[in-house]
Amino acid sequence: MPEVYRDRGIIKWAPFDSLVGYHSMLQEMKHRLKKRAKPILSDDDLDTLNRNVQNAYENHLEIECLYYKKGYLITTYATIERLDFVYRRITLSTKETIPAEDILNITLPNDS
Repeated sequence: MPEVYRDRGIIKWAPFDSLVGYHSMLQEMKHRLKKRAKPILSDDDLDTLNRNVQNAYENHLEIECLYYKKGYLITTYATIERLDFVYRRITLSTKETIPAEDILNITLPNDS
């Protein structure tokens, strides 16, 4: 009588998880693969960004801010607390300080 095949399921992958540092190495590789180069904004994009910053700051509007940090695009929601023209950075209500050259997009509540 032939033997019935039984799949070992997840057990067959257990040795790979038991290797020291294998799982953390895979996580780090996945993290590094998501890195990208900083996008370059056109003059029109910079003009729109400038108008949105001024409007949000003057009217205390909550914004969606997309910025670049160490190879990754980060989105945050906050209001603009302070515009620092000397050091060219923006401080948000979440206490994040973002350099102006790293900001890629600011979306106002009525924009979609």
